[in-house]
Amino acid sequence: MGNNSIFGAMAAATQGMNAQSTRLKIVSENLSNADTHGYHRKLITFQNTYDNQAKMNVLSIGDITLDQTKGDVEFNPAHPLSNAQGYVELSNVNMMVEMADARQASRSYEANLTTFKQARNMYSGLLDLLRR
Repeated sequence: MGNNSIFGAMAAATQGMNAQSTRLKIVSENLSNADTHGYHRKLITFQNTYDNQAKMNVLSIGDITLDQTKGDVEFNPAHPLSNAQGYVELSNVNMMVEMADARQASRSYEANLTTFKQARNMYSGLLDLLRR
């Protein structure tokens, strides 16, 4: 079941769908916390390794880290998270960046789903030929 097999294509598409699904989850967490003071957006990485036993590349989720970029600050001495000077750090989430990431992840998911369906149809067609 190497890279050139139908099963390899289905496995690669499944890995891609899992990765983009996780990416969409991270984006949705960032979007839902965009108004949370002090929230740092999450960043996701992917790893591509070679599986000698399966003889194919394997896509997996790498690290999920926090973006250390500082958010804007506002003067609000009454806020419980304000510092000694009365400033509170806002979230560093940029809604436009997150929406673009969500759109890209969604399209990548759809592309992998299409690949999976095509490989499944090819396999089904092969089985039909063998039955004749």
